[in-house]
Amino acid sequence: MPPDEPRPATPFEEPIFERSPRSLMISSLPRETIISIVLFAAVWQVMSYLAPSLGIPAFAIPGLGRIAESLTKITPLDVAVTLGRVLLSLVVSFVIGLLVAVLMYLSDSVEKYLRPMVRILMAVPVVSWILFAVLWFKGVEFRIVFVLVVVCAPVFTVDALDNMREVSRDLKQMIRSFRPTPLQFFHKLMLPAITPGIITSWKITLSLAIRVVTIAELVGAVTGIGHQLSVAQELFSVADVFAWTLVLVVLLFFLEALLVRLETHVLRWRA
Repeated sequence: MPPDEPRPATPFEEPIFERSPRSLMISSLPRETIISIVLFAAVWQVMSYLAPSLGIPAFAIPGLGRIAESLTKITPLDVAVTLGRVLLSLVVSFVIGLLVAVLMYLSDSVEKYLRPMVRILMAVPVVSWILFAVLWFKGVEFRIVFVLVVVCAPVFTVDALDNMREVSRDLKQMIRSFRPTPLQFFHKLMLPAITPGIITSWKITLSLAIRVVTIAELVGAVTGIGHQLSVAQELFSVADVFAWTLVLVVLLFFLEALLVRLETHVLRWRA
């Protein structure tokens, strides 16, 4: 059967393409994970009761009811702002990273000059980039996007270049025997070959971006989840910190579920 034609589902297969990202995220949780989460919540609740008798301040370990109350105060605007910053930065990072990877793949001389720079960029700590951004730029939004791009783009470059290098030499010679244009060579061979690796790179970089944007928003931002975490820290509200952290985790799982759904659709010919 040609790979472009969708394979008909058998009576025993679940119609995964019709499921929502939320259902995919929930159904992907194994029973052991759910049991672990429930046990952690139970232990946390018991610790919140025992904290005063153990000499721990009551505010340090709030009960689940207090955390649930904080969850009701979550402002969607801050979640949307953080989500927008992450998605914009990831798209810019991917475009820059892929272009640099193509240049390095096409020219060994370019790779010799750019590879050390890429490695240096990846070795610089995130905190240093945040300090550089504060000292170099005035605009808060530009600072946050700059930090995210300079951290995420090298990851896309290294992953894309490695995937291009792994394409079979026999396949390259076979495609070149048809005398394709450079665009046809990339579109017909390289792009399909590196797509699985690129999607995997997006999953890894997404988790990295979620952590980095939170740190970047702690410095100077007046909106976003990182800013709200800073406010909660100033108020000594552990319940608010817990609630905003939970939102970040759920946001990451939701975006990963969307990527899995996209991966299933794009790579359906492998099924």
